[in-house]
Amino acid sequence: MVCHLVREANGEIGRHDVLAVEDATYAKPAFVFCSWTVAFKTKRTEENPGRTLKLTAESLFVTLADPLAEPNEANTPMLQFLALLLERKKLLRPRGLTADGSRQIFEHAKTHLMYEVPVGTLDEAFFIKIQSQLDLLVGSPKRAAEPMVIPAPTG
Repeated sequence: MVCHLVREANGEIGRHDVLAVEDATYAKPAFVFCSWTVAFKTKRTEENPGRTLKLTAESLFVTLADPLAEPNEANTPMLQFLALLLERKKLLRPRGLTADGSRQIFEHAKTHLMYEVPVGTLDEAFFIKIQSQLDLLVGSPKRAAEPMVIPAPTG
């Protein structure tokens, strides 16, 4: 951004901000007191991976839990896992169960919309299934290399 402190045609002092790429074509007033350049750093998403993960998990939850979307039994474990994750991050608030007790109601902290998530058991099989789905989404974690065994010299 290039900033110019100028005297306008009517005699008043003003500041004109122009993108650096457009400065060459900018029609400057007759009198320019001074000019300076301001550099803006673009935010990188890698700067705060926790925030990025939270936003990604939140948008995925909102998409899967959308009441207008067709329910999909294959997505239910992921939906339950995301609800658990976002509840711990304080983005969802539990509000009880539906009248029949088959769905848990969550309130989205920002929008105050209510979402219903099927009740499930959080056992070992559940987490194994979620792990396989997460591996498909984000890739499986890199395994540590096997330690190399060097035989002791015989002497």
